[in-house]
Amino acid sequence: MEEIKAKQTIDLIESKLRSKFKQIEDVALFNQQKVLNAFAQARVALSQFASSTGYGYEDLARPKLNELYAKVFKTEGAIVSPLITCGTHAIYLALSGVLRPGDNFISVTGDPYDTLMDSILKRGNGSLADFGISFNKVEMIGSKVNLTASKKLAKKLNPKLIYLQRSRGYSTRNSLSVDYIGEVISSLKEVCPNAIFMVDNCYGEFCETKEPTEVGADIIAGSLIKNIGGGIAPTGGYIAGKEKYINEIYNRLTCPSLGGEVGSYAGSYVPYFEGLFIAPHVVSGAIKGNLLLGKVAEYCGFKTSPKTDKVPEDLIRTIKFNDEKKMVSFIQTVQSISPVDSFVRPEPWDMPGYTSKVIMAAGTFIQGSSIEFSCDGPIKPPYIAYMQGGLTYEHVKIAALYLLKNQG
Repeated sequence: MEEIKAKQTIDLIESKLRSKFKQIEDVALFNQQKVLNAFAQARVALSQFASSTGYGYEDLARPKLNELYAKVFKTEGAIVSPLITCGTHAIYLALSGVLRPGDNFISVTGDPYDTLMDSILKRGNGSLADFGISFNKVEMIGSKVNLTASKKLAKKLNPKLIYLQRSRGYSTRNSLSVDYIGEVISSLKEVCPNAIFMVDNCYGEFCETKEPTEVGADIIAGSLIKNIGGGIAPTGGYIAGKEKYINEIYNRLTCPSLGGEVGSYAGSYVPYFEGLFIAPHVVSGAIKGNLLLGKVAEYCGFKTSPKTDKVPEDLIRTIKFNDEKKMVSFIQTVQSISPVDSFVRPEPWDMPGYTSKVIMAAGTFIQGSSIEFSCDGPIKPPYIAYMQGGLTYEHVKIAALYLLKNQG
């Protein structure tokens, strides 16, 4: 498609999305106020940004970040740490912190992410299974939790923990809204009132005005190089929830005699504080870009999810190709319009933790940052590309224009 026509098509699509963009902006304003209030209530000061070394006994940033996140998520406690390497690490840390030998837990959203499965089931590598912790799952029905089967299994096993994954991962289902997560938790508490309810919150922070901890989740976990780091946090993860569970998890992160009293970071803490502050704005731009890209994908004849007639509930959008070469070509196109490594040609490779080869377009300032515009997918039928993020709406708009010119 010629450039002038492509720009006109983008303008038309944007005009049809104005009402949804207004909804997204209203959510961002609400969340920005929430974060601003947390900073004020926590009395964040410039002196608290200083780095620390050694044991970190006098580290002022560590407890302040924990306090901030707890206020944002309306929880009793939180762990925010550069020592948590990624979202998978945060989730495994939370699970291994509260579960004990002989315990069992169930997932009511099917299999967790590929990278978690070895941490749960594989024998001989320090997995939960190695410590006598058993796992069961209930497959979803489309994009809904199978409550009947979940209740039956929960009643039979009386699990210590019930796990929900908010985002789709490498599946074709929709993400779960916070209200729906609350309904599921409320329903399952009827048969398991004492169970710990944990939600993998990756890709969902600040997409809505509420978080899972406001609707019954006891623990949530996520990555700082996704939504909540605002594209600035260089690494790290978080866990938030009830204080007794946070204390147990801290004992796993360090050791039982030290808990949350130690942990230094010699780098600057400014990106962690600033990243949280700007995250609501960055997330809103990414969601707008998600909608625009969805409309453009539809215009180009691709099947895309989630549906573009409503505001997405996380940052992930799928495009179904049914053809390996088309999928690979598309992801290579995304790499070519990245601000970093635009000259690199990504190829499928055996990425650690995944069962199939994966191709990733990730020309990001922070390696693997999913809040930055990127695209990836496993090399297996039906060959679905997963797009996410966007530090600025303008970058995603340029990407949409580029894709329209080349695919339309």
